[in-house]
Amino acid sequence: MDILTSIRGGLTASCQPVDDGPMDRPEIVAAMAQACVAGGAVALRIEGVDNLKATRPLVDVPIIGIVKSDLPDSPVRITVRVEEALALAEAGADVIAYDATNRPRLHSREAVLEAILGAGCIAMADSSCLEDGRIALYSGAKILGTTLSGYTEETEGLNDGPDFALIGAFKALGAFVMAEGRIHTPQLAAAAMAAGADAVTVGSALTRLEHVTGWFADAVGSAR
Repeated sequence: MDILTSIRGGLTASCQPVDDGPMDRPEIVAAMAQACVAGGAVALRIEGVDNLKATRPLVDVPIIGIVKSDLPDSPVRITVRVEEALALAEAGADVIAYDATNRPRLHSREAVLEAILGAGCIAMADSSCLEDGRIALYSGAKILGTTLSGYTEETEGLNDGPDFALIGAFKALGAFVMAEGRIHTPQLAAAAMAAGADAVTVGSALTRLEHVTGWFADAVGSAR
């Protein structure tokens, strides 16, 4: 079974703890990943080469690898360097996600995509709008993600929840669509599939305990 077939119709768990939090350690990320697979995740999204190396031997589902960076002169954070893409491929990523927006960055989106494809991996284009996805698909990306809708200057505040319209627009392009971003409940995950997604990625609601605890703490405090 090929990778896209194996993840179609299923849940991808994004195992990304809060940066520098108590769970931000490779062995804990790997344990999170195993727990998510035990719970039914058919794929994983793992940030960081060390986390990927710790996780890869313990699971047999496809892994989407990324590296996040905080750069002083660019808002782009997801797999911004060619060498990061190559390191993820070497560490065992099946799919590598990159920022497919048209924003300034260290290495062009075209160069990063070329590196991913050259390493023999599937490219996932983390996109903010229809044009991002159209260009990425034409250039060789196989998966279009709605990951960055709401996180660029042009799309900030566009949606409180998932970008269902962008899911549908990507589907109309004939792409494999990964719904990702602000999917915090099972109901929203189901709605994303109904909107045309081929698969759904959920992160914070599964693996960021600080965030989920905060949601409940705020609700309890408000009710009090």
